[in-house]
Amino acid sequence: MSTILLVEDNPHIMKINSSCLSMEDYSVLEAADAAQCRYMLSNNDVDLVILDIMLPDGDGISLCREIKAKYDIPILFLSALSENDDIITALRAGGDDYLPKPYDIQVLIARVEARLRSVRKDKRYISFGRLRLDTVSMAAYFADNDLLTTQKEFSILLMLARNIGSTVPKAELYENVWGLPYSDNANALFTAVSRLNKKLDDNKADVTITYERGKGYALESI
Repeated sequence: MSTILLVEDNPHIMKINSSCLSMEDYSVLEAADAAQCRYMLSNNDVDLVILDIMLPDGDGISLCREIKAKYDIPILFLSALSENDDIITALRAGGDDYLPKPYDIQVLIARVEARLRSVRKDKRYISFGRLRLDTVSMAAYFADNDLLTTQKEFSILLMLARNIGSTVPKAELYENVWGLPYSDNANALFTAVSRLNKKLDDNKADVTITYERGKGYALESI
């Protein structure tokens, strides 16, 4: 399920958009201003931001630049500003699409679907809060600090990051990373996870790998 962050200070528009997107089976997060947007991004794995330009504590253009500098997340602007100059400014600031208000809700849903299809087709970076995984170079970063993971450590993080909100059984995790049948006698997975958590802790990361006895591992915010 894809997660969409709505950044909108109009409660009526927020309610309509949130309800319609939820009916399309999207997980919807809501932020009424830039501060709430920053908080939501730092504590959730967001696939798409739908952003208003006029916000009570700032402007969407500056916020867009800020988001793009930290996260690899597409941004769809929704705004009452419909002049060509406004649209060009928003797109040049890093926006991936722009839909002027008023708009048809079905057009919004179609734009969301198209943008998410594009992201899923070729997503190099996977982010969870400030943890960022580069699937091309197979490097993991927290707040731009390279965690210096081994190939297997990176593979563990990647599998857990792709299953946020779920617990991955230890046998499934081991077999996918090592390519070998899981054995209760093997402690390689436990050792690798311990090293990863130490690297995260050394970098003062706000995420950690947790273990639920009898179930498996999960990547969670702390």
